[in-house]
Amino acid sequence: MNESSRLWKDMLGRTLYRAVAMATLAFVLAPLVVVVWASFFSNKILSFPPQGYTTDWFIRAWQQDVFRQGFLLSLQLGVMATLWSLLLGVPAALALARYSFPGREAINAILMAPMMVPGIVAGAAVYIFFIEVEMRTEIPLVGSLPGLSIAHVLIGLPWTVRLVTASMVGVDRQIEEAALSLGANPLVTFFKVTLPLVRPGIVAGAMFSFIVSFIDLEKSLFLVGPGRVTLPIAIVNYLEWNLDSTIAAVATMQILVIAAALLVSDRYFKLSRSF
Repeated sequence: MNESSRLWKDMLGRTLYRAVAMATLAFVLAPLVVVVWASFFSNKILSFPPQGYTTDWFIRAWQQDVFRQGFLLSLQLGVMATLWSLLLGVPAALALARYSFPGREAINAILMAPMMVPGIVAGAAVYIFFIEVEMRTEIPLVGSLPGLSIAHVLIGLPWTVRLVTASMVGVDRQIEEAALSLGANPLVTFFKVTLPLVRPGIVAGAMFSFIVSFIDLEKSLFLVGPGRVTLPIAIVNYLEWNLDSTIAAVATMQILVIAAALLVSDRYFKLSRSF
């Protein structure tokens, strides 16, 4: 094979690779672009092409109690899931990344399990478990805010553990050993040395815990109580009887919240390091 043929094949390969990458990116982003675009249609019934453009659908969406309350509940659950995921996930990640002990792999598998199990299966399992707990302890979990919060913590915890663990693996142990040799006890070393070094993973874990909680539908469907809906449930319920751009406006706001959280995550932690 001569040099010109090799160069031509290399150029063709790079061109095909870029074309496939761009086509994949377009396939992923096209639905989001269409939803955002449709949120500004002035059509009374969602249809193409648009008759004009307006921002009234955003105002109408916020004026509807079901969307406003759903957004606030999803926001509340997201914050609670984030805080508890950090409180539980950071110590778990430290133990998994720094120490060897019997059952370490089993514990890691259990903590990662919610990422592997389909959402609808996990939601049904949590619902059945809560029913069993209620029958034996009379503690109401199904249909209560504490029960729903526990389920959302289970959603976010694996992301916190995985991202913080990935961040800890990249920390130079000699820095911690230097702090210990200079007189710092393990607790001071953790808060003054280790924690600042793994801060990017903690921030990314917090953001992803919030995101997966904020967009969760399956577990919330099983566990919400009467008169209480999260934003994804409100969207599904609205779509059952209505077809206008209000739903696109709500989805656009949801996309913006998620995009902001992802940008914060990417600012502190390159997610490719965790996969």
